[in-house]
Amino acid sequence: MPGLYLLLLLVSFAGMIVLDARHRLALWAAPVPAGLAVVIGTVFFLAWDAAGIATGVFVRGDSPLLLGIDLAPHLPLEEPVFLVFLCHLALVVHAAALRLRARRRTAREDGTA
Repeated sequence: MPGLYLLLLLVSFAGMIVLDARHRLALWAAPVPAGLAVVIGTVFFLAWDAAGIATGVFVRGDSPLLLGIDLAPHLPLEEPVFLVFLCHLALVVHAAALRLRARRRTAREDGTA
């Protein structure tokens, strides 16, 4: 089914944004630094992809799950969406881990854990 990968990425991204907003983890806690981190990370990984494509390490395979739209040779439309998702996911997981660690430390200090 063409576009299934993009659809699943967008659904996953929407779910992560809801979690981020609900718990104020990354973009809702600090929008400017988080947004900059996502943009910088995405640009870095796109440059990484470009280097891999130029050296022949990365090639676009045939998959019925992709839309078939290439932004550049061997760079499908889904790749930048995935990279934005990946960078935002890293921020959300990191923020959640820090919050969990802080709660455990506080509970230990209070003697409740």
